[in-house]
Amino acid sequence: MKLEIFTKNQDEKREKYDTSFLNEEVAREVHDYHNGFPMYEETLFVELKNLAEKTGVKSILVKDESYRFGLNAFKVLGGSFAIGKVIAEKLNMDIKDLTFEKLTSQEVKDKLGDVTFITATDGNHGRGVAWAANKLNQKSIVYMPKGSAEERVKNIEKEGATVKVLDSNYDECVRQANQLAEEKGYIMVQDTAWDGYEDIPKWIMQGYMTLAWEMYESLQDKNIKPTHVFLQAGVGSFAAATTGFFTNMYKDDKPIITIVEPDTVACIYESAKANERVLVGGDHKTIMAGLACGEPNTFGLKVLLDNCEHFISASDEFAAFGMRVLGNPYKDDRKIISGESGAAPFGAIIKILTDDRYEDERKKLNINEDSNLIFVSTEGDTDAKNYLDIVWDGKYESTGGRK
Repeated sequence: MKLEIFTKNQDEKREKYDTSFLNEEVAREVHDYHNGFPMYEETLFVELKNLAEKTGVKSILVKDESYRFGLNAFKVLGGSFAIGKVIAEKLNMDIKDLTFEKLTSQEVKDKLGDVTFITATDGNHGRGVAWAANKLNQKSIVYMPKGSAEERVKNIEKEGATVKVLDSNYDECVRQANQLAEEKGYIMVQDTAWDGYEDIPKWIMQGYMTLAWEMYESLQDKNIKPTHVFLQAGVGSFAAATTGFFTNMYKDDKPIITIVEPDTVACIYESAKANERVLVGGDHKTIMAGLACGEPNTFGLKVLLDNCEHFISASDEFAAFGMRVLGNPYKDDRKIISGESGAAPFGAIIKILTDDRYEDERKKLNINEDSNLIFVSTEGDTDAKNYLDIVWDGKYESTGGRK
């Protein structure tokens, strides 16, 4: 097992990136958009009271995204909002005026004609884009990296998408999908960003704020002030969206925000250490498929470097540990089925809190009896076979010594 924490110096003198595109007004607009979908339901925000008592903190809350739109992951929030914004621009309309009924109407279809949306994915984002395109009577093409789980491929195909698994890693799939989009006039819908491609990634990030807004309102109702927020990162878009939102909503008393990544492809962690954008190449071998990304979102990274205190690089055993704890809760806490990427921050932090070998890490994170810890389980068992291999058969066991 391998875990490293880098704590960023927040006193560095530099101009901070503008996060106004992730403010309360935008969050309300995005939430209203998703709320207009007939299948919209707020996902559970589970309080694990017994585990909090056992680990010596005030409270632990986990947002369970396995119920989102029946797709077993949160990613659809970004893709659906971005596609809505693309259509709104093509129609020269404000997205506030585009209800689900309007978007799916024959009138809009006649005006738009056939539009093909293309993306690269490990599974969840592509399924969300395919689902949204299908619901809005449009086409989609999805590129996936080598080693993609067959179940994830089939779930995307069920949404009517054309799926192609390439003999490449995720970042190369992004490049090839973008090349095809430029050649054929398709619309690239990607949650990473690069110079010249930032509008759609921003819309995707804004789409994720429905999740953050739900958490915020629930915390307000419970009268809980979050002291620590733990977020997983691949390219960093979801993490940056949530970080920007919480930073804007808690300006006077911002929670400590920590980013967690797989140690084999920790591009945000390495970027934080270098204080500049670092690309991580290679095969990206990790069970955390949704986090196996080596090239950070350009502006999303700026949000994270400006506003996050800690960056964690953790091996696969921590994600597996998190899956087992959430799936086998302490006493009568509610069970949460969380996938490899969904459970990564939870597994790392609960291991730190329950294993005395990580006492130094516990102190670094400044967690104590007054801490309110917030996690997001971003996916369910999107690879059901691997989920059972881990929680039933103990794959990637987490009882061994530290490396």
